[in-house]
Amino acid sequence: MTDERTHNNYKKNRKTKGIASKRKKKKEMMPSSSREKQHDIQPLTVNAVLIRHDGSHLTNYSGSELSTQPPPLPRQGNLHPAMTQAVAHSQSCPSTADLLLLGLSDSEHKCTPDEQRQDQGHTRQTGQAGKAGRKNLTKQQAVKKVPRELRKRDRQPSSGRKMTRPTAETAAEAEKGSEGEAHWCKMSAGEREFPDTDTRRIRTEDTDSVPWLSKDDIHKMEFLSGSEVINKARVPAHGQVLHVGLGAPHHPPSPGAPLADHSGHCQQGLCALIKRPDDWFEVFAFHLDRVLGLNRSLPTVFRAFHSDILPYKYTRGAARPVVWWDPGIQHLADDDNDQNSFPLTWPQYQSLLRARCGSGSGMALNETPCVGVHHAEWGRLALFDFLLQVNDRLDRYCCGFQPDPAEPCVENLLHTKCRNSKDLMLVHILVRRVEPTRLVFIDNAGRPNHPHDNLNFRLVEGIDEFPERAVSVLQSGCLESMLLSSLYMDKEFWESRGGARGLKPLIHTVEQRGRILLQHIHDKRLRLNRDL
Repeated sequence: MTDERTHNNYKKNRKTKGIASKRKKKKEMMPSSSREKQHDIQPLTVNAVLIRHDGSHLTNYSGSELSTQPPPLPRQGNLHPAMTQAVAHSQSCPSTADLLLLGLSDSEHKCTPDEQRQDQGHTRQTGQAGKAGRKNLTKQQAVKKVPRELRKRDRQPSSGRKMTRPTAETAAEAEKGSEGEAHWCKMSAGEREFPDTDTRRIRTEDTDSVPWLSKDDIHKMEFLSGSEVINKARVPAHGQVLHVGLGAPHHPPSPGAPLADHSGHCQQGLCALIKRPDDWFEVFAFHLDRVLGLNRSLPTVFRAFHSDILPYKYTRGAARPVVWWDPGIQHLADDDNDQNSFPLTWPQYQSLLRARCGSGSGMALNETPCVGVHHAEWGRLALFDFLLQVNDRLDRYCCGFQPDPAEPCVENLLHTKCRNSKDLMLVHILVRRVEPTRLVFIDNAGRPNHPHDNLNFRLVEGIDEFPERAVSVLQSGCLESMLLSSLYMDKEFWESRGGARGLKPLIHTVEQRGRILLQHIHDKRLRLNRDL
């Protein structure tokens, strides 16, 4: 009995040992690369580019693991327009403002909300990439496949998020605006047609194509371009600018009729500033402000005048930019410093930037050194001024670039004060009385022909965040077509600049500055402030 049991145990052990040896032999015969594939499947790595104000990455649609290191971008001289399109498509979920344009709430969008993405971490992302690797997909195939899986997985909103839906009126207007923006973005500038058959001063036949212009913008543009001058006044310390009151379009005042009270007329929002013909860039600046979604400048048009009330040089010369006069802007009582809402030196400005006034991590708006303006406003101003190279606001002394000897800052000996920053004053820093936390941009003529190798980077000194929507437009590759369709509305300006052919070189200059600014944001790893 014992011998039989021993014999059975021997056969069992021999069989087990044989199976193990076969497995070991098979494993040894397997190529090392195959074993690495089985045990070391690496998730796809898609590099992030920019950071939002809350510290989270602007992630990619791929849903694969995001690298903490940004990809190297081309140098400033080698940047290509196609880069902006590639970066734009690398963003994951649109901002809250963009969702509203699409008629969706945060919870209804198929992408994972930022809060969920942070909680989930890299676990699901690695799993998705690993699953793609097990299917032996190439990188390109995996990147194309993962978004569909993520959208399917994240279709249901988190139970902790309250579902909200915009009002019917807001959703309808936003949806119409979104469709218009998408249409012009898809259509290249070469495919656009700009017919001359519409002879109106403000061509509003197809306002759906310019959703960045509000109804109020268009109304003021029509008012500025078609109204007649009924009174005038000089602007102190601005000899070449005329303050005029405007009446009903095409109805000039009768001869001998008493002129309306100028001050009272302006308080009703019926006045404008007529500027020099050389300030034509202000019209371009207004449309750039709206296209970028900043909405801080005042409506501006280009027109000629034929009124007997105006001095001869205003009626017999070239067309001039006309800027709507906002009666709600807060001005200092000092005539020598009336183009400010509050005095501000360069050191004070840098101090309030470090204080991050009004932001979640900063000081209260009413605490020193804050002046009541929200921190995000300075990023909007810096981006706008850099694209236009407006130095007569943050750097009127020309300290941030090498000025030409004929520059006013050199002729007026302002440039010599750059050695002492305490003497440097900011100008044209304005707010409205009813909205003191938001800036108003005036005198935006800038420098259309400023060379790229002498750009003024002092304009972005101390800025640690920029507006997300404006950056996304610069990245999208749509700036040219959007600006052309917007500028086409102003017939006088469009024709004076030679139409699309004459405006494209100017737009390309601004696009190049935009690419340089994107490089600066990337190199400094600056944050993006989401516009709500």
